[in-house]
Amino acid sequence: MDANELRDKTPDQLRNELSNLKKEAFNLRFQQATGTMENTARMRRFCRAVQHPSCRGKLSLE
Repeated sequence: MDANELRDKTPDQLRNELSNLKKEAFNLRFQQATGTMENTARMRRFCRAVQHPSCRGKLSLE
């Protein structure tokens, strides 16, 4: 999702998107902690896509 798409969204849509991303981040962290994550690259792709704080800012968008 690029900046133009974000600018076109309403505040309610942005809050909904943020909520969905937080749920996905929680699910991925939970799977990683419990060892049930089947595709370990999924966490890295997610972090790159949203620049999640748990990624320590090392990853950049591709």
